[in-house]
Amino acid sequence: MKKALLTLSALALCMAAGSALAKEYKELRFGVDPSYAPFESKAADGSLVGFDIDLGNAICAELKVKCKWVESDFDGMIPGLKANKFDGVISSMTVTPAREKVIDFSNELFSGPTSYVFKKGSGLTEDTASLKGKTVGYEQGTIQEAYAKAVLDKAGVKTQAYQNQDQVYADLISGRLDASLQDLLQAELGFLKSPKGADFEVSKPVDSPLLPAKTAIGISKGNKELKELLNKGIKALHDDGTYATIQKKHFGDLNLYSGK
Repeated sequence: MKKALLTLSALALCMAAGSALAKEYKELRFGVDPSYAPFESKAADGSLVGFDIDLGNAICAELKVKCKWVESDFDGMIPGLKANKFDGVISSMTVTPAREKVIDFSNELFSGPTSYVFKKGSGLTEDTASLKGKTVGYEQGTIQEAYAKAVLDKAGVKTQAYQNQDQVYADLISGRLDASLQDLLQAELGFLKSPKGADFEVSKPVDSPLLPAKTAIGISKGNKELKELLNKGIKALHDDGTYATIQKKHFGDLNLYSGK
């Protein structure tokens, strides 16, 4: 009987050790769509750069784990999480009720509104009526897609989905699109400041409950342990000033963090 008890105790210890090991992250794999400068894009040498990339690497450094970036089209992010292709998504993913039904989110990374981009002097505005009969492009899987289908399509606006943001801008420049719909800061700092964006302008923010501003790290549903770990890392970046330093590097004195 004593031997049996000892055997059970040893088994319990092994199970506990296995459980502890399962909770240890030595590497965090983040899904990213590198077509969304200044949040995430590729440098001339092929390396990933941007605000989100710096935040992700800083979080990993704080948590003392290795960061691994896995590239994916944006509409493949949630399926990728479900298929365990990555542990989290750091790719300007906005928190929405629809997404919260299928995945969980960390605390806020940053917040930003949505806007249109169109040619200077086009006479277009963020008013849906001005876009009737025009063609507007957006990236698949984004909140802008949900807004386009729910609002623009019904208002007589022609809409076109694209695999990534680079393709959206390519058709905007060529004239196949009259406007594009995306994050305002991405448009201002990632496109309008580039030589290709010189003849374009950004609209005022589009006001709609379908276009929330809060952005966070997407993680698999029910992974409370990873959520706590990431929130610990995010908090540390704010506490030691790292977040402010990264923010200033990419956006100057502009504050992207709402504190929610």
